[in-house]
Amino acid sequence: MNPTRFAARLAAMKTRTADATPVRAEIPTSTLDGTTAVLRLYDPVDSYGEFWGVSAKEFAQALDDLPSNITEIRLHINSPGGDVFDGVAIVNALRAHSARVVVVVDGIAASAASFIAASADETIMAPNSELMIHDAWGLCVGNAAEMKQMAEMLDHISDNMASIYAAKAGGSNEDWRAAMAKESWYSAEEAVAAGLADSVQELAAPAGPQNRHDLSIFTYAGRAAAPAPARDVQPIGAVASQSTDTTTPEDLEAAAPAAASPPAHGAVAKAKAAMAEAALLLAS
Repeated sequence: MNPTRFAARLAAMKTRTADATPVRAEIPTSTLDGTTAVLRLYDPVDSYGEFWGVSAKEFAQALDDLPSNITEIRLHINSPGGDVFDGVAIVNALRAHSARVVVVVDGIAASAASFIAASADETIMAPNSELMIHDAWGLCVGNAAEMKQMAEMLDHISDNMASIYAAKAGGSNEDWRAAMAKESWYSAEEAVAAGLADSVQELAAPAGPQNRHDLSIFTYAGRAAAPAPARDVQPIGAVASQSTDTTTPEDLEAAAPAAASPPAHGAVAKAKAAMAEAALLLAS
């Protein structure tokens, strides 16, 4: 449970009036597309449910409400995790459903949400999403014997979580326990490389830029209508430097009126006029 979110919800609970709408988490509701149902787990996993988070009981009710013809469930996850046992119950509710389960991690699948994601038939990471795994943790009040018992219970729970990761990605429980002990964070690509996810979601390519200018005044109305650019054109300066000056006085006299008039439109004509002017200056 996110402590910041916990504090905010507790404050809201204390300050709301009797007739105010209760603050609560979103119970997954389905969007149907033929035989595919889309659900979202966008809250902590919490056994109390209601404004504390989404409980396994609420999640199972959402599955029970799906039509009988559903053959695929696409579960979108953006959750920090929460209660391990409710998380396991959600995993088994999905396993028990006849539909194929595809999980899409939209933002983060951390802690209990990570093994819900890893238990799916297919796990897809959205671009820039993350997945985090860690050892189970909890609170204990008691004597030394009770503290030791709690430590053993946490190891047992963590082993159970590691078995879900191993079933998805391969490797041993011990390997995954080592990764969990470090609190391992995986980017979308790293989750796929580790075997915890199957692919990174490919987003549809955005439409190309649309031409909003009237290009019909040119010979070709845009790049799509023009031939491929020439590949063997040399810079004008390079051509001029390689040429031999054979200009005669008669040529200069004939070129003088043309140089005084406005140059013709076009790059080649402008270049020729500039060369003629340069020749006149050198001759003067």
